[in-house]
Amino acid sequence: MTIFCSHCHRPLQAEMSCLPKKDKQAPSASKPFRSTKSASKARRDQINMELQALRSLLPISAQEKERLSYLHTMALVCLQLRGAQLFPPDSVPPVGPALGAELLSLLPGFLLVLSANGKLVYISENVAQVLGLSVVELLAHGDTVFDILDGQAREDARKKLLLAQEEPGREVMFIGEMRTSKAFRLQHGGNRAVAVHGHFTAPRWPAFPSTAAFLALCTPVAQLPADSDTGSQDDLFQSTHILDMTFTDVTESVAYHLGYRREELIGQSWYSLLHPEDANIAAAQHRAVALGAGAAPRTAVLRLLRRDRTWAWLRVSARREGGGRAIACTSRCLR
Repeated sequence: MTIFCSHCHRPLQAEMSCLPKKDKQAPSASKPFRSTKSASKARRDQINMELQALRSLLPISAQEKERLSYLHTMALVCLQLRGAQLFPPDSVPPVGPALGAELLSLLPGFLLVLSANGKLVYISENVAQVLGLSVVELLAHGDTVFDILDGQAREDARKKLLLAQEEPGREVMFIGEMRTSKAFRLQHGGNRAVAVHGHFTAPRWPAFPSTAAFLALCTPVAQLPADSDTGSQDDLFQSTHILDMTFTDVTESVAYHLGYRREELIGQSWYSLLHPEDANIAAAQHRAVALGAGAAPRTAVLRLLRRDRTWAWLRVSARREGGGRAIACTSRCLR
């Protein structure tokens, strides 16, 4: 059966014979493509039109839209797309829970939703009250929770998110400094320490790792002091240990913070008070102090068990002393 071309009704075989041979290039193929100024302008205009169309769809006020740069527009669009993927329109809760200002004002912090790989999915508007940055300004730092965390807290966050992902529904918590506005840093002397407390949940069924969402409440805590900042003596206690971290001495103020008498702790291992989830962080700090050269202190944010079986968040600064035969710790309570 003969197949005809739909345009000229000639046999397809004849049509194929009109094409250039494999060993010969079409005349136009030998000419390099050169973009003209008018073509470049047309592409830029098309991109601008597309960005303006995307900006018009964002669920923010017209005044906020006017202030958006192209970078901020794309960051917000990506945030909305991730939210739509995890929380489709017909699912519960809806994309970006529409919480009233009155309800948000009752919370001790702001709400945060992350994807399985730590990408930002939702940040409640009251984040500005905690960090001094709006949602748009916060997204300028990056699109993952690790981009808005500072220093060692990033690695701690990765470990805790992996732990929570392995056991959906398990509550995890980590404390770290989050980026803030310049005005906030000038007023408070640095970024803000925030406790992130949450768990993974599956907003859609059947559940897959890629569709899991980490729902968290981010609550500000007392500002983390610098290592050289003595601060108030009421917020800390000091302890001395042999190299395996067995208590050899501790100040009487430990009774106020942890509930133990000094005599109860001497001879006990520091590790017996540690929260299991913080054991790896504490061991890394211990190893760095025990094997490191010099007397530079190493710090970590850890949980220690109180006598009443609750957990105390402490910022522990450890260093070698006594000719390298002992480890001294200064533990400051975070409130």
